[in-house]
Amino acid sequence: MTEADGTPADGSNRPVLTVGELSRALKRVVEGEFAWVSVRGEVSGFKRAASGHLYFALKDADAVLDAVCWRGVAGRLGTVPEDGLEVVATGKISTYPGRSRYQIVVERLELSGAGALLALLEERKKALAAEGLFDEARKRDLPFLPETIGVVTSPTGAVISDILHRIEERFPRRVLVWPVTVQGTGAADEIAAAIAGFNRLEEGAPVPRPDVLIVARGGGSLEDLWAFNEEAVVRAAAASAIPLISAVGHETDVTLIDLAADRRAPTPTAAAEMAVPVRADLLERTGTLEHRLGASFRRLIAERRVRVDGLGRGLPAARDRLTTASQRLDDWSERLGRGVRGRLHGERRAVGRLRPLRPRQLLALKRQQFGHAAGRLSADRLAERIGHAREAAYLLSRRLDRAMQAVFHQRTTRIETAARLLEGYSYRGVLARGFAVVRDKRERPVTSVAAVKPGAALSLEFRDGRAAAQAAGRARPRKREPESDDGGQAPLL
Repeated sequence: MTEADGTPADGSNRPVLTVGELSRALKRVVEGEFAWVSVRGEVSGFKRAASGHLYFALKDADAVLDAVCWRGVAGRLGTVPEDGLEVVATGKISTYPGRSRYQIVVERLELSGAGALLALLEERKKALAAEGLFDEARKRDLPFLPETIGVVTSPTGAVISDILHRIEERFPRRVLVWPVTVQGTGAADEIAAAIAGFNRLEEGAPVPRPDVLIVARGGGSLEDLWAFNEEAVVRAAAASAIPLISAVGHETDVTLIDLAADRRAPTPTAAAEMAVPVRADLLERTGTLEHRLGASFRRLIAERRVRVDGLGRGLPAARDRLTTASQRLDDWSERLGRGVRGRLHGERRAVGRLRPLRPRQLLALKRQQFGHAAGRLSADRLAERIGHAREAAYLLSRRLDRAMQAVFHQRTTRIETAARLLEGYSYRGVLARGFAVVRDKRERPVTSVAAVKPGAALSLEFRDGRAAAQAAGRARPRKREPESDDGGQAPLL
């Protein structure tokens, strides 16, 4: 009980406080006593308010502690709270007078030990694998010799130096570096943004689009490499249209980006070796292939030459083939002359057989036949039949005349053509140009001086007749004697 003036009814001098005053006093005491503490517990009831503040509770087997993280700090947290996650929250203890509760205002949040990290890592791995982000079927081959290589890593340190040095040593290529933070708050978002940024570059732009990407970081603890286990980084690597090489940590360090990448390298240096071949090895291999190609070509040419030589030995000699063809030509020329003469003789005989047939004689014969037929006809039809017969005879005689004229013209043309052909093949045309045919006493043509014996009797055929001659001895040729005054001619031989 208190009096009207606010003093205690029992007469003590204790001040009477309002609820607000007591709440503020408690707040000052708590915040002064627990200005900076670290609390381990399991996250429960996590939610993100529209304002960006984070609210959750930390609990263990004995108690529950409310926790709040203001929006400005939430963006810098290294670990995002999740229900069931065991964390170590660092901050100050404060009170919330509106509900008479005390809470920790979180300034830093870390996972509690490697065990919790591994458990979270395994759970996230299973969830992403169920979506197919780690399937081997979706991974692509790396280009054999990329023109441009994109590197996502810290711009300082040994990692970028090792990559650039190794590429320059093996096969110099153009390298684009996207600097990012590889550890701590915001590292995962920077890495994911860098991968997506390289993929947004267009072909032919001032900044060329890389043909292959390398995401690299040096070694470290599980906590140091945790940014490469974040879901945003893994999804960005899986969605990259550019083939991606993951080179995070050492060979024993395995992160989730290694499972989503197209190729995993044990070290950043090994990633550079995967990206480009060794130029010296390519030159040596090219030289070896060139030598083998030349040797194979020379061997092929030699084999083909041997084969052609073998086939050539099986063919008849060209001179023999020409001799046979020449003989066949002579034979055909002789047969052609005989054939033309025979054909001409046959045509002449055919024309001779046609000469006795005259239209008037044929008409008289027909008239005689008609006369005999008229005697066998009755008197009443005789005149009619005779008229028809005369008309038919007249038409027949006209047709016969036209046919005979056509036959005569055709045969005459053929005879003239054969005559011109015979004249062209006849040697008499050559004699008309001033030449002579020399024959021996057996009437065989003499074609060589060696075939004539001294004193042999010869026959000379000219255009207009023949003359006898006698072969002289083989003496040195004399100068031509002048012609005599009586118009005679010098001896021929």
